[in-house]
Amino acid sequence: MTADVDCVVVGAGVVGLAIARALALAGREVVILEATTTIGSETSSRNSEVIHAGLYYPPGSLKARLCLAGRRRLYDYCASRGIAHRRVEKLVVATMEDQLPSLKRLQQTARANGADDLEPLDGPAARGLEPALRCVAALRSPSTGIIDSHGLMLSLLGEAEAAGAMLALNSPVLGGGVAKHGFTLDVGGTEPMRLSCRRLVNAAGLHAQDLARRLDGLPPDTVPPLFLAKGNYFTLAGRSPFRRLIYPMPEAAGLGIHLGLDLAGQARFGPDVEWVDRIDYGVDPSRATQFYAAIRRYYPDLADDVLLPGYAGVRPKLQGLGDPAADFVIQGADRHGIAGLVNLYGIESPGLTSALAIGDLVASRLG
Repeated sequence: MTADVDCVVVGAGVVGLAIARALALAGREVVILEATTTIGSETSSRNSEVIHAGLYYPPGSLKARLCLAGRRRLYDYCASRGIAHRRVEKLVVATMEDQLPSLKRLQQTARANGADDLEPLDGPAARGLEPALRCVAALRSPSTGIIDSHGLMLSLLGEAEAAGAMLALNSPVLGGGVAKHGFTLDVGGTEPMRLSCRRLVNAAGLHAQDLARRLDGLPPDTVPPLFLAKGNYFTLAGRSPFRRLIYPMPEAAGLGIHLGLDLAGQARFGPDVEWVDRIDYGVDPSRATQFYAAIRRYYPDLADDVLLPGYAGVRPKLQGLGDPAADFVIQGADRHGIAGLVNLYGIESPGLTSALAIGDLVASRLG
């Protein structure tokens, strides 16, 4: 079976769905191909579900610009469509005096990004807000929130479909190539087919590099390396001692083992950073030992035996252990020379927050 469409978006995670929605609302004919049996089953549903304020990213980077634009859009979108979310605030904490210069630099970076509502707090003021907290200083972020990511994805999909987009689950792209007037894709699954399209968006997340390498005609040197950083989460038995999110100072490959909250108020800790060579979502209970040590730096009263294995996600990193943090890569014809193709690589945090802004950017690049 062969079919011809205008646009194909590969990947039905939150970013792929946001792109499909933006393209469909612009009047494009869109087919979304998802390899698994449901939407958002990987990175999009295995994270902290935080609406980030835009504090950490280098000024001018795609992560900084898209996080700030996406955050504003996301709050409005959720409010207007009844998607569960809440501004819970966040405290970024320095637990030692030698972290104070880094905390100050973080505030300056946030201000340069346009996240200018941070409130610096000394230790007593921070403990006044969260009595269980131990720190010497903190930054209070009133724009940080949490969201029902699945509810968001269902809304994005619903609006894309209402505008004419079609979702095909269990439809892995096995290969394809650049054709005279677009692209051909060989699609597997229960109903294998060959699909031709004029515009192609590779939003396959953890599998974006693999998909790109299977596209005949795409220059191999335009595909960046992929590094897998597993993030484990442990849930806290009993009630949360905090009403806000608590973040330590960021680490080289992540934001540290922080305290997160779901919309029901359940506390969880994570993610850590575990470099792996394959995708694996199991949580090793023995990793709790290092969780206890990290958490007690800011929550010293954490009791023994209260952390329960929760869930894990895998982040599609573009840098390895010890390398500087990489920006999002949203790659168009100016890089790979192929009109109508956009490849997205390394879309990790703050991808959820940035999704609507990424959707608009990709749609504008495709014309």
